[in-house]
Amino acid sequence: MSRAKAAAIALLSSVLVTTGPYGAAESSQASAVVSTPAPPEFRKSTRSLASFAKSNAPAPCYDRAKEPYTAVVDVHFHPRPFGGEAIPPVELFGYLGDAGVRFVNYFGIGQSLDMASSCTYYLDCPGTAALPSIKNDFVNGEEVKIFPHENLHIVLSMTFVDLANPEGTLETLKLYDKEFPGMFKWAGELNVIKQALLGNLAEPATLEDIDGWAPFMKVFRERGIPVTLHSDLGNDAEPTKYLPLMKHVLARYPDNKIVWAHMGLSKELSHMDPEQHVRIMKAALDSSPNLMLDISWDVIYNAYHEYGAIFVKFFNEYPDRILPGSDFVAARNKKPDQYAKEQEITSRVGRVLGNEAFRKIMLGENYFRLLNLDYRAPEICR
Repeated sequence: MSRAKAAAIALLSSVLVTTGPYGAAESSQASAVVSTPAPPEFRKSTRSLASFAKSNAPAPCYDRAKEPYTAVVDVHFHPRPFGGEAIPPVELFGYLGDAGVRFVNYFGIGQSLDMASSCTYYLDCPGTAALPSIKNDFVNGEEVKIFPHENLHIVLSMTFVDLANPEGTLETLKLYDKEFPGMFKWAGELNVIKQALLGNLAEPATLEDIDGWAPFMKVFRERGIPVTLHSDLGNDAEPTKYLPLMKHVLARYPDNKIVWAHMGLSKELSHMDPEQHVRIMKAALDSSPNLMLDISWDVIYNAYHEYGAIFVKFFNEYPDRILPGSDFVAARNKKPDQYAKEQEITSRVGRVLGNEAFRKIMLGENYFRLLNLDYRAPEICR
């Protein structure tokens, strides 16, 4: 038995025996958005997954005056938290469906808390290791296989890759191919640098580490697997401190499909000049044709005062390059309406986007194109 397989079996057995079939609770984030009411014009979607299929007759046009402004796609979703109990899958599928989401990326957690720890959220336990692991991915794969989700298209994502220590990644990929053949079609969220995790022994990737990604990035490129990277731009004191890391990634792997999570923002960088931020994003998109940006997490919405005009203009100018997501973490202690509230907040930009950007971003056309899926977004009613 290979070392990778032995480690996988041990880790999977550990998570199932120690915590039951569901993972972790992110208690400190649980109340972040729960008190924010949905705007009065919020509407519930009546469109089914099947209505997006290319094989059907063209779907009726989308009436923005009567149908929801919220995204039908969630490209950044964590069905398992850092530690503790997760929301059971059937219940979680119901939350997604009720929010009108028909397509979702199933991310693990890029850094899982040490199994010996009783912590449920990494910021509550500084010094406790939070390191890349296969645990979440294996449980996600089992749940998606077992539990019915007829009106929901789920894309499984690999989050085990340690970007600061990439050795052995190919061997683990072989294990995934054996245990879950053809099921994992995305990679991420993988952390290049996430400042919030530095107190939990998480190791940022260096320029030399990034060069060492070449073997697995080749596999991802050949398979058409997009990679979502969390790479902080910097912090309020040094807004572009870590920008060279992402620049190096894009220069080193220009042919890979890369998604920059949260447009590089973080809680440590919440007062950046929006015009400077947009200039950096535009320069990255202009120089890297395979780069996409995800606008998940309410940090973006809050940092720039409810998607200021400069961001709406930016999204309308680059309608093919933006992906929507919630960054929801499915801790069991969250209230039943929490997902809908977080997803609504990160979708509010949909109220003010132009028709082309709305169709491509909120109605999923960019997502379908990126994964070559047999779906299409409805046209906007005139």
